[in-house]
Amino acid sequence: MNRRIAKLAAVTFVAGTLALTGCGSRAGNTTTGTSGGAVKIAKIGVIAPLSGDLSALGLGIKNSVDLAIKQANESNAIPGWKLELAAEDDQATPDVGKNAATKLSSDPLVVGVVGTLNSSVAQSVTPVLQPAHIVQVSPANTGPGLTQGNDLTKPSRPYDNYFRTCTTDAVQGPTAATYLLSVGINKVATIHDKKTYGQGLVEAFTKAFTAGGGTIVAAQTINPDDKDFSAVITNVKAAKPAAVYYGGEYPQAGPLSKQMKAAGLNVPLMGGDGIFDPAYVDLAGSAANGDLATSVGAPVETLASAKAFITAYKAAGYKDPYAAYGAQSYDAANAIINALKTSLAKASDAKSARADTVAAMSSVSFDGATGKVAFDKFGDTVSKVITVYKVTNGKWGTEKTLS
Repeated sequence: MNRRIAKLAAVTFVAGTLALTGCGSRAGNTTTGTSGGAVKIAKIGVIAPLSGDLSALGLGIKNSVDLAIKQANESNAIPGWKLELAAEDDQATPDVGKNAATKLSSDPLVVGVVGTLNSSVAQSVTPVLQPAHIVQVSPANTGPGLTQGNDLTKPSRPYDNYFRTCTTDAVQGPTAATYLLSVGINKVATIHDKKTYGQGLVEAFTKAFTAGGGTIVAAQTINPDDKDFSAVITNVKAAKPAAVYYGGEYPQAGPLSKQMKAAGLNVPLMGGDGIFDPAYVDLAGSAANGDLATSVGAPVETLASAKAFITAYKAAGYKDPYAAYGAQSYDAANAIINALKTSLAKASDAKSARADTVAAMSSVSFDGATGKVAFDKFGDTVSKVITVYKVTNGKWGTEKTLS
């Protein structure tokens, strides 16, 4: 009899242990809802520079996605599911971004990613996310090749999981060229940082500027980590341009403008959305006055569609501003959330909904903070709005919005 009791006790113990182990394996996939019932979890990742020189932009992206997720949970946007944020720092570096993408794709709860900021980082991230069928929506990548391939004369979509809420350099570069020609500037020197974004922007600008009758009097490059631009400035100054068009981001553009003016090259520096940030003015100082930039979309503060976003962002108490891409990031997150309303409706778990989420993104269409949010057959935004900004009295101000 004692042996039988001991055997039954052992069986009971093993069964109980297995039950506990089973509960433990599901603990990361479910949580308790406000009504007391089990709620499944899905994560939306963020890959952006959360540290380093470009963190002002990256933190604005992360916070804006966080806001969209919180609002979706509060409104029970996807019944039976709770969304969580999974943010990774790519340090604006392709290899670090690739590691971040690998980490997120290995998490079975991740169903979508907002990011990246840099087109060069996206070139490392997207090939990792695509085989895992994880949808990616960038609020800031403007390199045309990400959606249309390397030969833009024969566009072919390389990644079916990749979408973006910002327009591309194929629109931004020509807009800058058209603006400069319209104000009588027909001799320009170009400089870029050799990165995907900067080089692509200058190429698009150059093609449109020369087609419009302008002349590129000098074409120079710098390295992304350069601090002293004196040699390049000397070469550019000798060509006597009426303006300098720069392809790159504000950590180099600000000091470049400052050094240009100190060397007597007193012409405006114009760049793309990569320099449109208050940090550019801080770095350039008074030399920034008169400088120009284009950025995607219309000024957020002027959009009736963005009022609710701005109010909610301020009320949430984030210590960092939403910066240049906050509204586009908020719309990117909500685009994923809209797709999840379809893909998670009958899904047993988050991972099984990945491919369906990618498929659902093509049909997403809603009125977002930046206006109409929808995508064409390449995954590009249907909105082609670009705004020209100018620094006056130490602040960026709107010059003209074009579409």
